Amino acid sequence: MIYLVRHGQANALAYGIADATDDLINGPGGLTSAGSTQAALSGGFLAGQIDGFTAATSGDLPRQHQTLTGVLGAFPESPQPHVDPGWNEYSLPALVGEATPEMYRDGRSYQEQLDKGLAAWIAAGEHDAAPALDGGPAESYPQFKARVSDAAARATELAGSGQTVLVVSSAGTITQWIAQLWGIPDDNWPAMARTMVNASISKLIVGRSGVSVVSFNEHGHLSDREGGVATFR
Repeated sequence: MIYLVRHGQANALAYGIADATDDLINGPGGLTSAGSTQAALSGGFLAGQIDGFTAATSGDLPRQHQTLTGVLGAFPESPQPHVDPGWNEYSLPALVGEATPEMYRDGRSYQEQLDKGLAAWIAAGEHDAAPALDGGPAESYPQFKARVSDAAARATELAGSGQTVLVVSSAGTITQWIAQLWGIPDDNWPAMARTMVNASISKLIVGRSGVSVVSFNEHGHLSDREGGVATFR
């Protein structure tokens, strides 16, 4: 089994808002106070479903490894977390461009600008690459797809018979792997990412015939009739 968990809500610095100042309790690009609660709730939900994990991994982004810690905290015993940068998100600042705190708070304006950036990135293929968030090598869309595929292969190797693997990543990366498994066209992949709830859970089975998606974007444990703590960003 592989459980894919999206990171909890992160502060705006994680989304390319350079002058954001709100809810920096867990550092730049880290979880908000609500995000920490979401991670703990997802961990509690999983602890009610399974005995534990035999392996746990995340990318190296603060919001990802902080969520991993929050989920594992619900279990009396847990494996040593492993960092795999292959699970990092694509570079949001490069694709969003000049986004202001006002645009981010509006939500729709930010999403529209991100959608335009993603569409152009996908259409460009190998001819355009988004600069990496950390100043590293730029990454084209085909390179991103290959990176996710490689990370998925490493996680699948860990999920042998009787093994249960936790992977904490981001909406774009998680849905990219699922889109590859389902044969979703590249142009439609961003629509999947837009629906993913913070700290949601997707469950995959690794079998003789390959990897199968059992559930996608589970978030009932984060919602109730009063609204709960479910968020999209």
